[in-house]
Amino acid sequence: MATGAWATQMLYVVAELNLADALATGDRNVEDLAQTCGADAEALFRLLRGLASLGVFSESRPRHFGLTPLADLLRSDHPQSPRQFVRLMGDEHYLSWNALLHSVRTGENAFRHLHGTSVFAWYQENPVRGEIFDQAMGDFSKPAIAALLEAFSFAEVNHLVDVGGGRGELLKAVLGAHPHLRGTLFDLPWVVEPVAVPDALRGRLTVSGGDFFNAVPTGADAYLLKHILHDWEDLSCLRILQAIRTAMAPGGRVLIVEQVLPPGNDPFPGKLLDLNMLVMTEGGLERTPAEYALLLSKAGLELSRIIATSAPVSVVEAVVADR
Repeated sequence: MATGAWATQMLYVVAELNLADALATGDRNVEDLAQTCGADAEALFRLLRGLASLGVFSESRPRHFGLTPLADLLRSDHPQSPRQFVRLMGDEHYLSWNALLHSVRTGENAFRHLHGTSVFAWYQENPVRGEIFDQAMGDFSKPAIAALLEAFSFAEVNHLVDVGGGRGELLKAVLGAHPHLRGTLFDLPWVVEPVAVPDALRGRLTVSGGDFFNAVPTGADAYLLKHILHDWEDLSCLRILQAIRTAMAPGGRVLIVEQVLPPGNDPFPGKLLDLNMLVMTEGGLERTPAEYALLLSKAGLELSRIIATSAPVSVVEAVVADR
């Protein structure tokens, strides 16, 4: 466990050098591969040998390497590729985790401790890394999107607003699976500006820019928040939820897609993701069912049910509280 960071950095180098793409057409010798990717041949050989021992790449004959099923996932054109997510984890996240001790001692955000600003402000100041972050969130969402479509029926929803929906991967998938549905993608203007509406969704998908702390598009009967609330402490979450409560149509509902923490000592990814929120965000955290119920009640909403999915995420459904 103590050497887990080694594997993180090994994969990060593969993603940065785009090694999997360079091997997409077949095995290559290290010298040729190093010239293509801009690396030292001997150091690259040692990296690939180490990764081959973990099942990522294989040495087919001396100093010739090829893809394995795991390495194939790191191709940028693979439909389930986590390449951008690996690039994210190996850079600013990796460096910020080095200050976890500071966070645990003080309760403070490690990223701000290192950079003097919030991670989201930093991404605006560093647009290249911001673009990697946006694409990485798309990578991170792929398993959750499939699990959400399998577990939750949108049959009774007519207009869905994806609040903080990034580049719209999730909303496009939901609209593609439910032809009756209209959708609004809502995020910061600089985030949604590059989003193009596919021809197949014209007339059904609208893109809107704004600040979800102040207001969200009005009149929808469902508002989706996927991996949004876990970025923020309770007071900020209340501002988001109250803006949604003000905007939603009568009988509307809020759909929160997050990793809901179970009790006990059993392994669960959210218990580690929660620490990433401590390190990277301004008070963000993963929450238990009871914590979601309390947060929603403070916003004038009521927890109606929690729907588990085949992925680590659940759907926390809320309605306007009956008072």
